[in-house]
Amino acid sequence: MSLIDSHVHLNDRRFQDDIGAVINSAHKAGVSHMINVGSNIATSKLAVKQSHQFKGLSAAVGIHPHHADTYNRKSIKEIEALLSDKKVVAWGEIGLDYHYDFSPRQQQMKAFTGQLELIARHKVPVIIHNRESHRDMLRTLTDWKGSITGVMHCYSGSAEMARSFLDLGYYISIAGPVTFKNARKLLDVVKYVPLESLLIETDCPYLTPVPYRGKRNEPAYVVETARKIAEIKGLDFETVARQTTENAIKLFKLGKIDA
Repeated sequence: MSLIDSHVHLNDRRFQDDIGAVINSAHKAGVSHMINVGSNIATSKLAVKQSHQFKGLSAAVGIHPHHADTYNRKSIKEIEALLSDKKVVAWGEIGLDYHYDFSPRQQQMKAFTGQLELIARHKVPVIIHNRESHRDMLRTLTDWKGSITGVMHCYSGSAEMARSFLDLGYYISIAGPVTFKNARKLLDVVKYVPLESLLIETDCPYLTPVPYRGKRNEPAYVVETARKIAEIKGLDFETVARQTTENAIKLFKLGKIDA
């Protein structure tokens, strides 16, 4: 059994004292590989550094909508420079967040579309953050249909909206909230989306799944998300583990991962 956690933030300060132990625990739980995701220049650089320090890590680099005010010519050149590192497998996470609105929506859109232009040029997959911005998100990604592929990270929309993203060629990534008691909408999404289009993630240290609620989330806990997906779809755990791993390897072009 081998799992890939397609979205972690081991560059978060909450892992600064025990990242090695956390990664070892993940490997023992059957998580062979993790995509360590940046949200600004500092965390993107740290994600790349950590991917060289620890076995089973790749990195993604980008400017999150919360940090859209840092998007400028200098910051984008720094992100582009990181793409030459062999451990960088995606651009992200980027997107739109109309829930917190930590950055003005106009600036979020500027940062989002500007990064999409570069993603299309560099031909790397994208990791998309989409919170309460479905209309603008779908319209924007539709403009790049056929030029960009990627994943809708920590999906929280409806099954109907998922169909629209699938039609654009995106994977749907399911995180810990699928294990929550009030996850009725996500259950419908998991039932609808073909297993060949699903990824799994923790988004750690956030969104800790049941039965670990109240604790810091860790990559090892992605096992619980895989178990829940298997339950919802009426499949065995090994089938879900195998297919979501194959999906992640295909999207991120991981080749022979260092599991």
